[in-house]
Amino acid sequence: MPPRARLDAPGTLHHVMVRAIERRRIFNDVADRKNFIKRLAELCVDTETRIYAWAIMTNHAHILLRSSETGLAGFMRRLLTGYAVSYNRRHRRRGHLFQNRYKSIVCDEDAYFTELVRYIHLNPLRAKLVKSLSQLVAG
Repeated sequence: MPPRARLDAPGTLHHVMVRAIERRRIFNDVADRKNFIKRLAELCVDTETRIYAWAIMTNHAHILLRSSETGLAGFMRRLLTGYAVSYNRRHRRRGHLFQNRYKSIVCDEDAYFTELVRYIHLNPLRAKLVKSLSQLVAG
């Protein structure tokens, strides 16, 4: 069965989640995280996509974004393909990095936005990737 089309018009607010195959690590160290963040930042400028929140875990990532004329599919294809190619080259591996396609939820700005930003930003603290809120803020 082919994947269903995603709802996306320029200006749509999306909570995007991307997961690794078999829950493997896709962010092994600071260099991997910096690579992903750099790609995300550059792509935002290139496509005029707005990012409101993001969290990088060891085996998945969350991004809250407002799509642009490029569309969510084009944005995510460029982000994930670029990251996967550079990750595979750096770690001398081959094959797919991400599980299926990314998941996205269209968000209601008023009711969901603030709670979603809080959820995404606190995700590393809840998963015990950082020990305290001050460590989370310090980066």
